[in-house]
Amino acid sequence: MKQLNKTRSLGMRTLAVHGGQQPDAQTGAVATPITASSAFSYPDFDSGARRFSGEEPGYMYSRFANPTVTVFEQKLAALEGAETSVACASGMAAISATLFALLVPGDEIIQVGTLYGGTEGVVRNLLPRYGIRPVHVPNVGELEAAFTKNTKVVLVETPANPGLDIADLAEIARLSKAAGAISVVDNTFATPYLTRPLALGIDIVLHSATKYISGHGDATGGVVAGSAALITPIRTLSLKQFGGCLSPFEASLLIRGLKTLPLRVEASSLSAQAVAEFLDGHSAVETVFYPGLPEHPGHAIAARQMKLFGGIMAIELKGGLNAARTFLDKLNIITQAVSLGDTDSLACHPASTTHSAVAPEVRRQSGITDGLVRISIGIEDTDDLIADLEQALEGL
Repeated sequence: MKQLNKTRSLGMRTLAVHGGQQPDAQTGAVATPITASSAFSYPDFDSGARRFSGEEPGYMYSRFANPTVTVFEQKLAALEGAETSVACASGMAAISATLFALLVPGDEIIQVGTLYGGTEGVVRNLLPRYGIRPVHVPNVGELEAAFTKNTKVVLVETPANPGLDIADLAEIARLSKAAGAISVVDNTFATPYLTRPLALGIDIVLHSATKYISGHGDATGGVVAGSAALITPIRTLSLKQFGGCLSPFEASLLIRGLKTLPLRVEASSLSAQAVAEFLDGHSAVETVFYPGLPEHPGHAIAARQMKLFGGIMAIELKGGLNAARTFLDKLNIITQAVSLGDTDSLACHPASTTHSAVAPEVRRQSGITDGLVRISIGIEDTDDLIADLEQALEGL
């Protein structure tokens, strides 16, 4: 890795470009080469044995580690201020590996607020099959009372998917440490550019790298960052046992995405603020869920722990399901799709897509109604996005 300036803290844009990498030692290539090899040679019998036992560093097999993937891991760790990170094949691979590495039968996991539908499925449906008890609390205010001697993990998303709930990460970290639990934050919506959970005392931070980290809608991946003591068992389970390794080709795209992450997130966040303010005054919109609006219940906390308020929002349309269908089908510039964090603006109907597998009663408890639409603002011109939204809302 380049010898970056140790006398002062580097800015996020500098870390995004230079963190975790250096020109290729053999060719001088500035862009990280894609090492498309499944196996790596070692000089002799004893060296191979030492590598596999962990006594000697070196690459052996791309399921365990790959040079291109390593650069991505180091760059993400630099951005999150983490000791190390492990890359996975997808965001759900990262979630699953983390939870199964940390929890054993008899443990409890506390879920704070709403989670992505896939994560909800793992926590509420899969973990109980292995004797792990899920506990749900709606907000941080009810967290302390939920701890028991069996609580091992506290899991939270902030901003949450899809309703943009905000959780106080410093308070979650404080309460979790006091209870002897490991705090885990899904930082996909905020990215390290807007929020660095580890700096607020959180133990583990993870991402669906498919979203903002990729940023171009062309790569799938996940990543988990934290201390070596916590990440090492996650790496072992994810790569060696589950086999959920990241391809070097995907890693190359994610490295490219990280280099422009601060620029893209700032552009989408500034646009999203203007879009949210426009939607907040529209007669067809019942509620705008965006932490940048002063009336949002999490606004003060978000202002404290986020650089900007992010590029994602949700709106509740007064006309319910029919209005949501009409609105989404009328959009022109904004694409109807389920992902987020891309250069392209995207919109979806969570109740029938991302959270369709979540039980209806759980959706209702989480505020995921038939009239709720999630919008991810990209990097298009703000005025063009507002004009598209305005014509789609006309007549609702």
